[in-house]
Amino acid sequence: MDGTKEYGLRKVSSHCSISEMDDYDLSKLLDRPRINIERKRSFDERSLSELSIGLAKGLDNFEGAYSPGGRSGFSTPGSTARNSFEPHPMVADAWEALRRSMVYFRGQPVGTIAAYDHASEEVLNYDQVFVRDFVPSALAFLMNGEPDIVKHFLLRTLQLQGWEKRVDRFKLGEGVMPASFKVLHDPVRKTDTVVADFGESAIGRVAPVDSGFWWIILLRAYTKSTGDLTLAETPECQKGMRLILTLCLSEGFDTFPTLLCADGCSMIDRRMGIYGYPIEIQALFFMALRSALPMLKLDAEGKECAESIVKRLHALSYHMRCYFWLDFQQLNDIYRYKTEEYSHTAVNKFNVMPDSIPEWVFDFMPKRGGYFVGNVSPARMDFRWFALGNCIAILSSLATPEQSSAIMDLIEARWEELVGEMPLKICYPAIESHEWRIVTGCDPKNTRWSYHNGGSWPVLLWLLTAACIKTGRPQMARRSIDLIESRLLKDSWPEYYDGKLGRYVGKQARKYQTWSIAGYLVAKMMLEDPSHLGMISLEEDRQMKPVLKRSSSWTC
Repeated sequence: MDGTKEYGLRKVSSHCSISEMDDYDLSKLLDRPRINIERKRSFDERSLSELSIGLAKGLDNFEGAYSPGGRSGFSTPGSTARNSFEPHPMVADAWEALRRSMVYFRGQPVGTIAAYDHASEEVLNYDQVFVRDFVPSALAFLMNGEPDIVKHFLLRTLQLQGWEKRVDRFKLGEGVMPASFKVLHDPVRKTDTVVADFGESAIGRVAPVDSGFWWIILLRAYTKSTGDLTLAETPECQKGMRLILTLCLSEGFDTFPTLLCADGCSMIDRRMGIYGYPIEIQALFFMALRSALPMLKLDAEGKECAESIVKRLHALSYHMRCYFWLDFQQLNDIYRYKTEEYSHTAVNKFNVMPDSIPEWVFDFMPKRGGYFVGNVSPARMDFRWFALGNCIAILSSLATPEQSSAIMDLIEARWEELVGEMPLKICYPAIESHEWRIVTGCDPKNTRWSYHNGGSWPVLLWLLTAACIKTGRPQMARRSIDLIESRLLKDSWPEYYDGKLGRYVGKQARKYQTWSIAGYLVAKMMLEDPSHLGMISLEEDRQMKPVLKRSSSWTC
């Protein structure tokens, strides 16, 4: 197919609550030359202990990201079966649909719209470029050797970050990244204008916590893929990273290293009972911290930020690996917990009541396998399994190698429940009846086994595939891709599927959902050439292996 063919976008009106932005010339940034630098050792492979020493010595360079062979990471093996795959008919259709979703600002591609559904009467905000939605599109373009759209996107959203952000007269933190933006074309004046949504137009009026993390992760992916170190080294990108991280690393009343978040602040952008410390945000937070650390210049401001990152990473990894981890043995321990314990000798540190353990967990937990639970806070442990958080935990090496294998063992053992006929359940199990009324506020879109409430999301295929490759289980990825290829194109690339097995196209699912399309392409290209995994995966820090003890009294 003609890879250079461009498709125009429908003109769709949408309500915009941010005033028109001033013109801003990014040409100086966009025209910076790329520099390809080879280094003997990837910065990802340096331990946090080494980085701590490097901070004192003023080390101001980062990972050798580029390989002239086009591979994305040094530690990821090339595929022995590269180019041995017969191209599936879906691939050409997917690329055509992905290119049709491209958005242009002043002649330059800056992203992809969320969905290109011809049949839908209500466009809502699906005609906008979402930061989280664009990530699989960006990875697809990077893997296909088309980095310009990713570079333009990173710079455009960086500029939006600098806007003053107000919701009902209340000013948001300086580092907040937009949830989405829209390009408005004026054919009469021949001008383009960008408007952004920082949560003031979103359902529930919640600002996205994950957008900033995805932005940092994508900046690293761009650097790893292209070898273009100059973009991350610009003062603008350096400041953007520091603003995001400062917002999240600030000290306050919280006694946990995890990040306190509201419902609706992530991919699960409606009320679903994830208020507190949701696994998705904690895993993305960890990955963003690790991604940013080698990219930060160690000048006065960067060094201070890097030192805070190193401290937080040690505390966060310890906390997550101990308190969020659940396997057969730990479930049995919680089942026998005593409550109302006091002082440092307490075993049940968060005062979780054994009677609060839902019955489904006992049958769901295999003897071999485990996962990071959805949330942990005082007197509360959300035992639900969430796909994105557990996959990101593997890719970021928040999970130890043993825990990563256990997560994949669980998926394999509970294939029918978590994968079924359409990969992959966003969470398991669904909440229903009276609990659904209380937790979701009677949300009609999040009924049981639909949308965020146990729905099956094809976009998660790329995360599952990446986790499969990293843990050495490509057969699981192939099996998942086979399921996708049997239906997704025929069903017109829907946003999500309903039902316990993911058998039915979602009741309110948009067709030609861009991240469903891009997620398939990324999974396909990663399986054909596993070296692409390097741009989205971080190797384990071999020096960061604390003994997993829950204070002096806990045993793991």
